Amino acid sequence: MARDSKKTGGSSSLDAVSLAIIEQLQEDGRRPYAAIGKAVGLSEAAVRQRVQKLQEQGVMQIVAVTDPLTVGFMRQAMLGITVDGDVEPVADALAQIDEVDYVVIAAGSYDLLVEIVCHDDDHLLELINKRIRTMPGVRSTESFVYLKLRKQTYTWGTR
Repeated sequence: MARDSKKTGGSSSLDAVSLAIIEQLQEDGRRPYAAIGKAVGLSEAAVRQRVQKLQEQGVMQIVAVTDPLTVGFMRQAMLGITVDGDVEPVADALAQIDEVDYVVIAAGSYDLLVEIVCHDDDHLLELINKRIRTMPGVRSTESFVYLKLRKQTYTWGTR
């Protein structure tokens, strides 16, 4: 699930009903609004409006989550990237790359953690060598190639 922290501000100001709707959709993104309404005490129309507002605010997306390896993307990797200077412009530029599905500004050994999905090793090499390492501000990269996806879940609720 993609999140844009600029939209959400990184803080939660959602009421209990919105949080309950999110949890319902995390359990089953295809759950009917009428069933969600029954679970959270709202009408189907009210649930529909809240879901639309949550999507417009960038709080959530409703998408089909796949294992990239099973749908033709044979190479997935996490990159640890160190940056010279301001990390945010580099993060913003990386977020614009189609093969990048996850960008996190981090504290620790790397300034950025970036997940990428590629068709094959040649595609991965081209992406890292020609497009990411040459990006202004990128000092170094370290690649962590995924061999097999063992767990991927987005059902952590709203805790």
